[in-house]
Amino acid sequence: QLQLVESGGGLVQPGGSLRLSCAGSRFTLNGYAIGWFRQAPGKEREGVSCISSSGASTNYADSVKGRFTISRDNGKNTVALQMNSLKPEDTAVYYCAPVLVVQAMCTMRTTYRYWGQGTQVTVSS
Repeated sequence: QLQLVESGGGLVQPGGSLRLSCAGSRFTLNGYAIGWFRQAPGKEREGVSCISSSGASTNYADSVKGRFTISRDNGKNTVALQMNSLKPEDTAVYYCAPVLVVQAMCTMRTTYRYWGQGTQVTVSS
């Protein structure tokens, strides 16, 4: 089964930065559009960003536009999420997953079922 492993979370002050990484466990991410999702306590999981399999297309939730940047390195089999200007409302467990593609554009919709542990991001002073 397709399993992804997230890392890079931590505790950071408001305005700080973190870089999350998503790696495939015993399989390659190449050929898959990948998205980042997050879930805060008591809230539904929401899409944050996505990137196409080639890296040519990206998409962001309005709440993170201009602050987060998604990228991928197919040679290293990883997808990264650079998070700058972090806010307390960014606090959540972050997950990555394959996402659906519509008209060559990645979406933040997924049918993925094998969610991992995610990585905790806490933004607090």
